[in-house]
Amino acid sequence: MIDDHHKHHLNKKVLLISFLIIFSYTAVEIIGGFFTNSLALLSDAGHMLSDSFSLGIALFAFILSGKFTDEKRTYGNKRFEILAALINGVLLLLVSGFIFYEAVERLKNPPEIATSGMLIISVIGLLVNILVAWIMHRSGDTKENLNIRGAFLHVLSDLFGSIGAITAAVLIMIFSWTWTDAVAGIVVALLVLRSGVIITKDSLHIMLERAPKNIDLKKVISEIESEEKIESLHDVHLWTITSGVHAFTCHAVLKGEPSLTETTELLKRIEEKLHELGINHITIQIETANHNHSDTLFCRTK
Repeated sequence: MIDDHHKHHLNKKVLLISFLIIFSYTAVEIIGGFFTNSLALLSDAGHMLSDSFSLGIALFAFILSGKFTDEKRTYGNKRFEILAALINGVLLLLVSGFIFYEAVERLKNPPEIATSGMLIISVIGLLVNILVAWIMHRSGDTKENLNIRGAFLHVLSDLFGSIGAITAAVLIMIFSWTWTDAVAGIVVALLVLRSGVIITKDSLHIMLERAPKNIDLKKVISEIESEEKIESLHDVHLWTITSGVHAFTCHAVLKGEPSLTETTELLKRIEEKLHELGINHITIQIETANHNHSDTLFCRTK
């Protein structure tokens, strides 16, 4: 099993390689888009430029998040990964809006397009995106890590953008349907919009410290309350610090007055149960029945 440190190093390496590949080809595609006058290609190039930026942000966030904790940053800089994912999500939304606007303008006034150049550059762009997507999917944590997933969705959307540009070029060459260039741009815009909404929504979910979607809080509570010495729980909190790092705190009321040894063993059993459910940081405040706090399960702050 790969430990967190090795995962972090591997994710950082994947982002660096992906950034260098995408950034190198972005310049080629932008120049090609201007020379061929293709919106499908220019929108693809614009998206690749945002890909380069997003990969750079994601890489920078990984470098910062790897710094050690101190008295000012008790959780370290791990939230930088979520902040990077949020920025990438918003970038995707902005890019989709720009592409859609340009596509509508071109539907009104279709320009002349150098389709052969558009086709060649689009095919190379597709191959570049397939290579980067394969590297990220094979070696990066695209399922659990939101920062990596945000960057991966940028690349994946760009891959479909290349397919759209190729399809448009072929249709223009065969049928002279110049409008397909703008339609391909709209399709890319919708794909980019979808990715942007997903990443922005997931990032905000973590930034607002809501309970993680992949952990059943009811099950967490029932696991703790199943312990014979636990009377009840209150002031329960479950949130995500960064991708794959979840924290849980609560006040636990004990039955009777167990000894310190019994209480320590109880806490150890509970921690083991919660670790199995995917919770990394656990803090439980032990109380007796005559505690001075509210008995409500969730804390009501004013």
